[in-house]
Amino acid sequence: MTTQSDRFEVGAYYFPNWHVDGRNEQAHGPGWTEWELTQAARPRFEGHRQPLVPAWGYQDEADPAVMERKIDAAADHGLTYWIFDWYWYDDGPFLDRCLEQAYLAARNNQRVKFCCMWANHDWLNIHPAKYRDPRTVLYPGKVTEATFERLTDHVVGRYFTHPAHFNIDGRPYFSVYELGKLVESFGGVAQTRAALDRFRAKTVAAGLAGLHLNAVVWGRPVLPGESTPTDPRQLVADLGFDSVTSYVWIHHVGLPEMQTDYAWVQQRYFEHWQQMAADFDVPYYPNVSMGWDSSPRTVQSDRYDPASGYPFGRTIAGNTPDRFEQALRATRQRLEPQAGPRVLNINAWNEWTEGSYLEPDTVHGLGYLEAIARVFPPAGPK
Repeated sequence: MTTQSDRFEVGAYYFPNWHVDGRNEQAHGPGWTEWELTQAARPRFEGHRQPLVPAWGYQDEADPAVMERKIDAAADHGLTYWIFDWYWYDDGPFLDRCLEQAYLAARNNQRVKFCCMWANHDWLNIHPAKYRDPRTVLYPGKVTEATFERLTDHVVGRYFTHPAHFNIDGRPYFSVYELGKLVESFGGVAQTRAALDRFRAKTVAAGLAGLHLNAVVWGRPVLPGESTPTDPRQLVADLGFDSVTSYVWIHHVGLPEMQTDYAWVQQRYFEHWQQMAADFDVPYYPNVSMGWDSSPRTVQSDRYDPASGYPFGRTIAGNTPDRFEQALRATRQRLEPQAGPRVLNINAWNEWTEGSYLEPDTVHGLGYLEAIARVFPPAGPK
């Protein structure tokens, strides 16, 4: 019998901003989605490939039929789960129609499990950002204790009990993006630990085996306003997290060139992975990033200068499907002898405006998904 410890769990972050949401309509007008930025993108410097064009077209991800196609493609190419970037602010959820109305309604959703990463960062007015303009906060990531109780009630009752939820050792997996903002919400480490303990108790009270809490950690903030704890190892221990992971390579590796070579970034990240595994007392689940290019989130007529800060940033170049496959193979080789669940997270299923996506485009087709399938062959018939 195959156990979770024997197999690989291959996940991808899913960014759900490709459907109409009321908050976005307030900020950008009726019918707006981030596809508008994808379509408007242009080359900003010599050798820059933009726009990136989805082979499936500019689809509405809140349509269950669209989601069913995505699920089949993911499962057929070796992905076992998605981690939805999941938003909940003091006035309620944001960008949730994709999960609530499409994924949960999809007839094939058990082919690819799901879980959430609470993206508890400030939501900024960067869609698109103007050169050197202040990045205005639209929705603060810091929330009240009452908000946290409401959102964890929803997660436990709506998601954790769903048969398609992704679990580790029988416990629902839930990730938190920004530890600094989490502690700020409760006013201290002890108060934050008490809130997380209540979250765990709710999970057990729902008849589940417990809760697997995962922390996203990094060494280099990317979004304006992100903070890095002075001692993430101690904070993870004090808060009682069960594992740590990364969201994207550039959280750990600075890009020295406007187009920094993919293999160079991979090597620097692998060095960081080794250090992370040694620093933390809980398992570290590694990341494989497909690429990086946040230029579509800038006003295309403005000067493009990385000194202006995100999203005016340097990019990763040379990230072909073959080189992505090499990174996956190297990751598998390092994970192979590891005891316990062997988990890795890919950035990303569909971060089109950050240049990191597995969905097919008009240049490489299904190339990135096929790379995953060669390294982590899907289980069972297609």
